[in-house]
Amino acid sequence: MTRNSSTKSARAGQGVTRRSVAAGLGAAGLLAGTAPFNIVRGQGAALKVGVLLPRSGTQAGIGQDCQRGVDIASGLLKDLGYPSLQIMNADTESNVDNSRAQAEKLINEGAQLLVGAFDSGQSTAIAQVAEQKGIPFVINIAAAPPITEQGYKFVFRNFPVAGTILGDAFANQKEIFAATGSAPKTVAFLHVNDTFGMAMKGGIGAVMPKFDMPYKIVEQIAYDPAARDLSVEVAKAKATGAEALLVVSRLNDAILLTRELVKQRWSPMAVLSMGPGWYEDQYLKTLGKLANGPLSFVPWYDPNKKLSKQLETALAKAHPGINLNTNHVYTFEALLVAADAYKRAASTDPKALADAIRKTNITENVSPGPGIMFNEKGQNDKLKNSAIQNRDGKLVTVAPKTAANAKVEWPMKPYDKR
Repeated sequence: MTRNSSTKSARAGQGVTRRSVAAGLGAAGLLAGTAPFNIVRGQGAALKVGVLLPRSGTQAGIGQDCQRGVDIASGLLKDLGYPSLQIMNADTESNVDNSRAQAEKLINEGAQLLVGAFDSGQSTAIAQVAEQKGIPFVINIAAAPPITEQGYKFVFRNFPVAGTILGDAFANQKEIFAATGSAPKTVAFLHVNDTFGMAMKGGIGAVMPKFDMPYKIVEQIAYDPAARDLSVEVAKAKATGAEALLVVSRLNDAILLTRELVKQRWSPMAVLSMGPGWYEDQYLKTLGKLANGPLSFVPWYDPNKKLSKQLETALAKAHPGINLNTNHVYTFEALLVAADAYKRAASTDPKALADAIRKTNITENVSPGPGIMFNEKGQNDKLKNSAIQNRDGKLVTVAPKTAANAKVEWPMKPYDKR
């Protein structure tokens, strides 16, 4: 049973019309009645789960991609013996204030647990509402450390914080450098100036010195993720003479950066991404061969795990031509946490659900590491991250060795030789 609580289309200035939002939502299976969660007999009424995602606005593509993780969850949860969930969809419109308003609206309409919201700023706002209302909130994707440092009792995150992402990224980079016998000596660091980007910038300063990296950052360049022209930023980075690019991006700006690299005839040794954007399907399809080569050091999935293969199969059946990625994996696992807690609590009472989530111990999962469990802060601190590479429209895992299925191609092939 699906209940659509999506809000009106994006506000003016965000480049999304009512018609385009409706088309996007339809393509992602969000319109009412297109992706029902069947009721499993014996558990009683389905748990009402409010799923908040940026389905319109600057992050619409990623929000709609996260929804695919919702679309394929029903069948897998049933196969795993979990009870059903009644999904209540809401659109944050890529906006912090609207995220807060939509969280309150979902709770007023009966949501017993919340999931979302991809963006750290939006998730922070939702966390405040959930804690105030005493409703469990399971974060699918959001890396800003402060979210689980507030002493919240109803907020849980099965996603690594910025420091963990960075630590694993540097470790995986060194593994790649060792395997290839080559490494850049200098990098230019380009990053978005939103909550996530600034958290990652701060994390680099704290974490990088611990790993004795072979390169130094010669320039740090911040930019607005909603920018429509990044020619100045790329020109500035190119002027440093850096051998590689270190980036923290979103989808649209990753495409813009790549096009500027081609336009300005700059082919760095590598593009080392510490976030989303560069591995998105839209990036791969939009740029074709120009998308090959970038390395993303991100929370991913272990392609060798049984449930990962099941999730890949389910996604291929529901959405042919779509690569399994972070958005699907961690959105699915957030719903897995909800269903697991509901099964053990045998209750829709928010406090009982929160108590059950604190005792989560899911070892049959998708993400790298030993499984899903939460520490006293509500954070899964056992997660591991991967290094993935774009390869002719596909994504392969190249590090760490324990969760890899391919060898890295290094250095990146120059744009003018593709």
